[in-house]
Amino acid sequence: MEKSYDPKQVESHWYQFWLERGYFTASVEAQGSPYCIVIPPPNITGSLHMGHALNATVQDILIRWRRMQGRNTLWIPGTDHAGIATQNVVEKQLLQEDATRETVGRDRFVQRVWEWKAQSGGTIIEQLKRLGASCDWTRLRFTMDDGLSRAVREVFVRLYHEGLIYRGKRLINWCPRCLTALSDIEVQHEDISGKLYYIQYPLAEDSQKHLTVATTRPETMLGDTGVAVHPEDPRYNSLIGQRLKLPLTHREIPIVADAILVDREFGTGAVKITPAHDFNDFEAGLRHHLPRVSLLDQHARLDPAGLQEAQVQEKIRERITGQSPHEAREIVVDALKTAGLLLKVEDHPMALGRCYRC
Repeated sequence: MEKSYDPKQVESHWYQFWLERGYFTASVEAQGSPYCIVIPPPNITGSLHMGHALNATVQDILIRWRRMQGRNTLWIPGTDHAGIATQNVVEKQLLQEDATRETVGRDRFVQRVWEWKAQSGGTIIEQLKRLGASCDWTRLRFTMDDGLSRAVREVFVRLYHEGLIYRGKRLINWCPRCLTALSDIEVQHEDISGKLYYIQYPLAEDSQKHLTVATTRPETMLGDTGVAVHPEDPRYNSLIGQRLKLPLTHREIPIVADAILVDREFGTGAVKITPAHDFNDFEAGLRHHLPRVSLLDQHARLDPAGLQEAQVQEKIRERITGQSPHEAREIVVDALKTAGLLLKVEDHPMALGRCYRC
């Protein structure tokens, strides 16, 4: 007997012993009440870390405990494709080769992704085996397997026909580089020093009178479809229901009362509503039945069709079409100054959302 314990020799021997005798393989004909765990499939973006090791250990304890109690146990292993996260891993590899997914083409890029899946997925499975995970490896699954994909489609179709889900337009987080939607937890917010722009909106009935609105994003003003004031704010009570001329466009927009959206202490107490470019404004737009005018394309550039729908003045539209929001902001601010509608600009701290991958 060796003087010291050598885990490599002992663990590999006994783990292979267990596998050869099918100790982890489940059977519908086995005795005992069923006990099943579906492993939260690790992403194939890399290898397992300590968090995975802890999680797998807890599951292994549970499945072994139930197995020793005589239960018919099943621990299903698998890996997750991770979607855009895996795509980014492969794109970074291509960058090291002075290539991009566009230059290699779709077919070759997809092939590279599958090659990475084979490499990373294989590493993850071997790591789980090294941990001694008592999974039923005859049931190993990948989240893009045909059977699983069919099951997901089947569930969605059934839910739709049963009236439990519907498809509708919603505002989402969007990354113009990844060209994909992001969940809220995938958006990282960075505190930056911004500006607060005070813009005068002329009243439709009397263009000599104005309602001043404060905003940190003057370029989105072109997509405004309303301005909100607090229903209990005496400064604006008489204006509720009236209409404003939207600067730099050929449109008029309504003044609405909204106690949810408006903070009377912020800015001027009047808030522009841009339902297509702000989550709070989107909800306000639903409450007041305001249209949505989307100004940006999927690359976050000023979209000619959106600017046309917004009825932006032609001379402004020609200058900002295809520009980034930052570039368009300078043009819009300059045009507002020229029109005498920019009252003042103040320094203002703000949070800027960014894609966590980029």
